[in-house]
Amino acid sequence: MPLYETVVIARSEITQAQADAVADAVTAQLETDGGAVKKREYWGLRSLAYRIKKNRKGHYLLLGLDAPPPAVVEMERQLTLNEDVLRFMTVRIEEISEEPSVILSRKSDDRERGFRGPKPAGRFEPGRKRGYDEREEFRARDDFRPDREDFSQDDE
Repeated sequence: MPLYETVVIARSEITQAQADAVADAVTAQLETDGGAVKKREYWGLRSLAYRIKKNRKGHYLLLGLDAPPPAVVEMERQLTLNEDVLRFMTVRIEEISEEPSVILSRKSDDRERGFRGPKPAGRFEPGRKRGYDEREEFRARDDFRPDREDFSQDDE
């Protein structure tokens, strides 16, 4: 049977358990049609690139499928009818990898970084206060003024 990957985006108003219930419904439907879900990942509540049906966030699910094409068509039809599903995309692939997807591996890298030290002073955080005349361009201009005593004429 051909292999597929499906990414499902569910509404942000539902809970994670309800998003898993959407995946359970897909799994049950595929198993009755002679397919199987080989891989299942919950990517979490993530921001959308643009608003979809007044939602700015969505629950992302990745499903690795081993199913005949008619079962995948029926699964997509069921996802279209489900009101909790904002978008889905199914892609045919050569093999389902056993390691975690790039999204989950990137999340684990973020957790391993840990504490990086104190933050430097930012744009709006207090630092050394300088007056108007203490800026570098004023000091550089003042160093080369010909009316200063350092540059007095030796001709006189």
